[in-house]
Amino acid sequence: MLKDFFTQHPRFRNGLLVVVLLGTCMTIGDGVLTPTISVLSAVSGISVKATNLHENYIVAISCAILVVLFSLQHHGTHRVGFIFAPIVTAWLLCISGIGVYNIIRWNPSVFHALSPVYMFRFLKSTGFEGWMSLGGVVLCITGSETMFGNLGHFSPLSIKIAFTFLVYPCLILAYMGEAAFLSKHHEDIQRSFYKAIPEAVFWPVFIVATLAAVVGSQAVISATFSLISQCCALSCFPHVKVIHTSSKIYGQIYIPEVNWILMCLCLAVTIGLRDTNMIGHAYGLAVTIVIFVTTCLMSLVILIVWKQKLIMALMFLVLFGSVELLYISASFIKIPEGGWIPLVLSMIIMSVMYIWNYGTLRKHEHDLENKVSVHRILELGPTLGMVRVPGIGLIYADLVTGVPAIFGHFATNLPAFHQVLVFICVKSVPVPYVSEEERFLIGRIGPKEFRIFRCIVRYGYKDLQHENNDFENVLVSKIMAFVEMEEQILAQNWHSCSNQESDAELVDFPFLVRTNQAHAKHLSSCSDIHVMKPYENHQQINGPLIRDETLEILRAKESGVVYILGHSYAKAKKSSSLIKKLAIDVVFAFLSKNCRGPDVILSVPNSLLLEVGMVYYV
Repeated sequence: MLKDFFTQHPRFRNGLLVVVLLGTCMTIGDGVLTPTISVLSAVSGISVKATNLHENYIVAISCAILVVLFSLQHHGTHRVGFIFAPIVTAWLLCISGIGVYNIIRWNPSVFHALSPVYMFRFLKSTGFEGWMSLGGVVLCITGSETMFGNLGHFSPLSIKIAFTFLVYPCLILAYMGEAAFLSKHHEDIQRSFYKAIPEAVFWPVFIVATLAAVVGSQAVISATFSLISQCCALSCFPHVKVIHTSSKIYGQIYIPEVNWILMCLCLAVTIGLRDTNMIGHAYGLAVTIVIFVTTCLMSLVILIVWKQKLIMALMFLVLFGSVELLYISASFIKIPEGGWIPLVLSMIIMSVMYIWNYGTLRKHEHDLENKVSVHRILELGPTLGMVRVPGIGLIYADLVTGVPAIFGHFATNLPAFHQVLVFICVKSVPVPYVSEEERFLIGRIGPKEFRIFRCIVRYGYKDLQHENNDFENVLVSKIMAFVEMEEQILAQNWHSCSNQESDAELVDFPFLVRTNQAHAKHLSSCSDIHVMKPYENHQQINGPLIRDETLEILRAKESGVVYILGHSYAKAKKSSSLIKKLAIDVVFAFLSKNCRGPDVILSVPNSLLLEVGMVYYV
């Protein structure tokens, strides 16, 4: 019922999209604030020992560390990742050891604070001031929201084990030790962490703290890269360059444009605010909103994906959402004191993401409305009313049925097309990865003599599109496999296609093509042969019988492959509102012009590229 509700009411569906984008943008903002507050707070420990050190030097050192941190991102975490675990382990052991020392020395009875009774007593006795303090208390749990932000690097089980048996106990001991120290040193509240460190181990702990801040910042930066990469795959962010930095660990990626933008924003916040308290207010608000949005969306997952009862989803939402709303309300008080930063950042990023998503959807709707029907193509005959030249034409479009408008637009201006035509639709599906066996769906448009095929190439939102440079050969091999096994495939899938209205539409239905290893190897070896004369009179090449159509596809491939892409330009209608004209004619046009084009995303060689320009109005 809930799915039907969102399907039937576009406004509520757009509202859900805005909520999702809000949480996403706050997480990206977290990628700006976490490195800033982590590095600046770690470096500020110098002032505990060097009391005469000017604030400008602390800011300068922090900025230098941030510049080095972002400059090393292109090497990938796998090159320095081997030292991350020792640094974090040393950091956790240091703070837990110091915590135990402070508990024993200053206030052993602090263990009583584990009881939630003291929390209620605190809020009851302090009232409004206690509620306001929750905006600072929330910083004790910040960072936990990014635990599962690096699932491309680690498995969920490893994260659960590490957090439960190492991270959580160490943090509890550290906080109790700091509380025991503060119970005897109220005046040291501003620098309580560093002042609670024993004199003998101060500088070693300071060095470990700075290194741990860098590692923590690295984790959030990597999570931001992964998040934006997935947004690009789901048409919620302009296309950017995604580089895989590790051949062994698939999820480790690097996005140059995002990296330098994050660095500039981190430097701006560090230099502009200079105060960890104000940055903490911004950080706390961003984190609490991320956690609350996650809780709301998780309740939908419980209901729609896990198919649990409504009462379970409501209990989850009320139990966790009420606590999170309490912290959010306290954090909103801090908006004038730095809390406005994540709100401004998220609004800017969310506007970009929403406009890009809106423009992309309108483009897809335009393609659907202006597509050419298969019946009209069939009426033109085998030549399509044009000259058929040797070679293979790969026509990229977003349509899974029908013929894209660029085909008719191209044919009108240049009435010639290739001997073999393949309409390719690249789709991102809502799963992390799609195996190579499940990636290609192949179908035929029209009778066999037309030599027109449709191929749907499916990628998960964590897959790197066209990662292998052998896409062309793989595609031709899949088409050849479809031709060889067409009768068998149609027989197996006849019942699933029996509801099609006509034979013309039946042959436009793409199927999953699976080939056994020997057959795939045989077809691949055939597609690599460059001399076509030996099998002009023979239909068997060191293997099973090859059909005439397969030989024709091989000859066409030898003649050359051309990539035909549509280059669309969006314009707002004259009757559109001023806001829509600004969004489409200015923002979306600017993003389309400056983001990576489809030819780069699809790794199309420039010498084989043919672009067809079109203008559509939204």
